[in-house]
Amino acid sequence: MTTQLQAKFIVLISLLLLVGCNNTPKKADSNKVTFDSIKVDKSYHLLDNPENPNCNLQINFTYPIQVDNKQQLKNIQRLFIQSYFGDSYIDYSPQEAVEKYTENYLTNYKALEADFKSEAVKAQDEPIGAWYSYYEMSSNKITYNQSGLLCFTVNFENYTGGAHGSHSYFNHIINLKTGSAVTEKEVFIDNYEDDLAKILVDAIAKQNQVTDVKALENMGFFSVDEIFPNGNFSVDETGINYTFNEYEIAAYVVGATHVHLSFEEIKHLARKESPIAHLVF
Repeated sequence: MTTQLQAKFIVLISLLLLVGCNNTPKKADSNKVTFDSIKVDKSYHLLDNPENPNCNLQINFTYPIQVDNKQQLKNIQRLFIQSYFGDSYIDYSPQEAVEKYTENYLTNYKALEADFKSEAVKAQDEPIGAWYSYYEMSSNKITYNQSGLLCFTVNFENYTGGAHGSHSYFNHIINLKTGSAVTEKEVFIDNYEDDLAKILVDAIAKQNQVTDVKALENMGFFSVDEIFPNGNFSVDETGINYTFNEYEIAAYVVGATHVHLSFEEIKHLARKESPIAHLVF
């Protein structure tokens, strides 16, 4: 009897281990990438007067300085610069891009000085500082760096007067083998949009603990029928992460919406020859 119980126990443990192994994320090798960063913290007071409103610019820019495929380093750096500072800076080195962006930010703020001077005269004793107190804070974070894929998210926050500031998150995937950005069209099969949209909406509803997706519209979301994949995605060990920024699918008060979809959920929509296929299948 004891032997039979022991045999059953061993079989049960083996089954549990087997199930556990099937749910375990696929093992991935870390990429050989070395990073550096540049930080900026600059302020300027209008009319160069410390009693006047000021702007503050904070940058924390991380970028690769060495990759396994050395021929792709320049292309990858260009993608980092483009995603962080925009198309106008793509031909600069990382250091030059930061310097030029900082210079342009301060120059644009100084352009407000004439208006400020005029408003100050009209306002007399009434404070106007809040409308001229600007700030911008940005950073990028490496979120996944394995199996030939490099993912990062650019976080951006700014205020340029008005009722409130803005916050945004932009996700990026780089194929280190080709030095190019990975797009939705590469990852998913043709005509994937409608099916993926339903999966995204269902996931958002689940996150908000509602069973009827239409109930999201009573929680600050816009029409759920207009929520579609937006290309703002990245991957990790277990799935795909989508971000919808402020005002994109919901009112400002809702904030950004982050959605995680497991590889199992999107497997039927994924291309078997895509850059992330080794994670999905």
